[in-house]
Amino acid sequence: YAVAQCNLGFMYENGRGVSQDHAEAGNWYRLAAEQGHARAQCNLGLMYENGRSVTQDHAEAVYWYRLAAEQGYAWAQNKLGVRYADGEGVTQDHAEAVKWSPPRR
Repeated sequence: YAVAQCNLGFMYENGRGVSQDHAEAGNWYRLAAEQGHARAQCNLGLMYENGRSVTQDHAEAVYWYRLAAEQGYAWAQNKLGVRYADGEGVTQDHAEAVKWSPPRR
């Protein structure tokens, strides 16, 4: 159940009710992300972006951000837009950066 897996990942990432364990968080996020859970995909992307319990890999972060962004997950769209603006994990492309940045309200 992807929602429960993502929530458990969050609990481990933040030490809520369990000892904080980023590696365990990443394991649960991955299980949910591979089932298409957008929030888990974005959280896993963030772990790759920051090198938290995994080797830092901007291209891998972009991969997970894109999966979530294509589902309309606004946080992932913003993260993907920033990656294009900064040229981290992708070739710098300001048009793509604008495309993925959610509209301001």
